[in-house]
Amino acid sequence: MNSQQKPPVDLKQAQLLVESFKHLYNTLNIDTCKSGIIEMVYDDNMVFKDCFHDISGIESFRNYCASIYENVQFCQFKFHDEFIKQDSAMLTWTMAYEHPQLNGGHTIYVNGSTHIKFDEKVFYHQDYVDGGALLYEHIPVLKRIIKFLKKRMN
Repeated sequence: MNSQQKPPVDLKQAQLLVESFKHLYNTLNIDTCKSGIIEMVYDDNMVFKDCFHDISGIESFRNYCASIYENVQFCQFKFHDEFIKQDSAMLTWTMAYEHPQLNGGHTIYVNGSTHIKFDEKVFYHQDYVDGGALLYEHIPVLKRIIKFLKKRMN
């Protein structure tokens, strides 16, 4: 729990924050990472976690976003289900992205979900996504190894 957490916002404010969160991820790119749009959604002392990272603080998160979007040519989220409470939300999504060094530069689709906690802004964000589907299976050498291993496991 955020040590400076304020009382929960009302449900309408929570829904607006979730809409801002979704909008952020469909406008975020190398040019917008450092434009201030991240700060509109996230608290300064925010925490971000996924299968690869555990990041604390908005400056570190902004730098992380700038680094991952540096070579991404396209990234778009299609949000599916959302479950919103006054202080948290869970969203499911499909991300489509293109990176010149992955999957021959063709679009990669990845399903995942996000859990966020908030008061006036998001202070906790955890993504649940298959790291292989996101990255490893699209690196040529690793792709063959993972395909071989999956085949052996069946």
